[in-house]
Amino acid sequence: MARALPRPRCPLATVRRWYEEELGWPTTGTEPVQLLTGLRFDVLEMPADAGHAVLRRMPHTGPVALLRPERGGKQAEDRPKLLMLIAAGGAEELPGILEWLEWGTLAADLTARGAGGRMPAPAIPSEGRASGGCGTREAAGWVRPPQPGYEAENSLPTTGIGTGIGDGGGAPDLVRLVSAAATECHRARLVRARNGQSDRACGAQPLAFSNASRMSAGTRPRSLTL
Repeated sequence: MARALPRPRCPLATVRRWYEEELGWPTTGTEPVQLLTGLRFDVLEMPADAGHAVLRRMPHTGPVALLRPERGGKQAEDRPKLLMLIAAGGAEELPGILEWLEWGTLAADLTARGAGGRMPAPAIPSEGRASGGCGTREAAGWVRPPQPGYEAENSLPTTGIGTGIGDGGGAPDLVRLVSAAATECHRARLVRARNGQSDRACGAQPLAFSNASRMSAGTRPRSLTL
């Protein structure tokens, strides 16, 4: 008689259990696994080229994930995106922060996911290291993974009570993070336009409004003074 073998453990169940039990982050309970935003954290979303420039400028942030585009996508909105975790409630503050920084629609590539939103659950990192890419099931992978065993929310950029860039390596204040992200998003748009890449997803905002031209016109973004 053939020996009955146990059924293999479902990878999706493993992923869901890791996020819910190890980190305490709620998931959608769907396939593929998605993380609910607006409860334990919100998300800043930006093109990957701009996001990696922000990471080079800020070596310490909260967890960061890379969202890969859908297969076969060729539009501007199908580019890889970087998802930066911020404190819950930060998504609601983003429009006001951009307005205060005098960026207006120039930072159209910088968006946020907050209450009622969700993000793909990245592949589980190996021993606290980055995911090193996306698995066959995952749409995202960790660039800066969360660390199980402590409250990840303590490392998330926030306003008011958040830590500053120069205070010993803590996560940057949300305003400074948004300032850097808006600057790099605009710079990346100009580079893509110069290289002849499509930017149709960013609307009809003229790309001629570079930081230099705005400074000449007396409308230098407040973000450049932070």
